Amino acid sequence: MIIKLYFVYVIENQTDKSWYIGFSTDIARRLEEHNKRIGGFYTKHKLGKWALIYTEGYANKKDALGREKYLKSGAGRKYLQKQLTNYILE
Repeated sequence: MIIKLYFVYVIENQTDKSWYIGFSTDIARRLEEHNKRIGGFYTKHKLGKWALIYTEGYANKKDALGREKYLKSGAGRKYLQKQLTNYILE
């Protein structure tokens, strides 16, 4: 039995350090699309490359979409800031 995973991810713009929070079943493909300016309105109008800085995986699509919505809220962004206070990105 193959289990499909759903991912909530955070990417960071390497030029202005802004974040984008999204949802996908294929993070590598989605990151490539962000960097090629395909898809989302927010990321395709930003200069610079995007780098993956955070992911969470879910077996249930509804759970992943709920988590994405939470992370985009004020409380969710505070949670991410706390989690990512000392992250290192190469």
